[in-house]
Amino acid sequence: MKTFRTAAPALLLCAALSACGGQGTGTPPPASSGGTPVTASPTPSEPVGPTASPSPTVVPPTGVPPTVRPPKKPGGPTLPPGPGGQTLTGTIDSGVEPNCLLLDGYLLVGGPRDVLKPGAKVTVTGQPQPDMMTTCQQGTPFVVEAARPA
Repeated sequence: MKTFRTAAPALLLCAALSACGGQGTGTPPPASSGGTPVTASPTPSEPVGPTASPSPTVVPPTGVPPTVRPPKKPGGPTLPPGPGGQTLTGTIDSGVEPNCLLLDGYLLVGGPRDVLKPGAKVTVTGQPQPDMMTTCQQGTPFVVEAARPA
């Protein structure tokens, strides 16, 4: 009980000091005259004027809402697969877990979901990743680089 009596005031003191911590050092802030104070002349490596800080937001073209994007074409490029890549053609089956898609014993990971749907006949290019961990519990993971209807 004696430890609590000693610790309680110390905790209250710490809480009071931390609440006052963000209020400054006791010196008043400089008065604002409406202008920006100049502390040093800019060096050649520092940008000056309107280019000093670029706009953090991207402004869309006139008349286009920021959430609207041009429609994507289904599928991907028709380039051959990269080194170690494969091309698979067949009908997609549903896996035992939700959102798991299988094609010829491969678990399709990634790719355009508007093309990759159960029952769709597709041609996919990509690379098998047998060491990849998934939650689908079946098939060898196959990272899809491109897909198109067959």
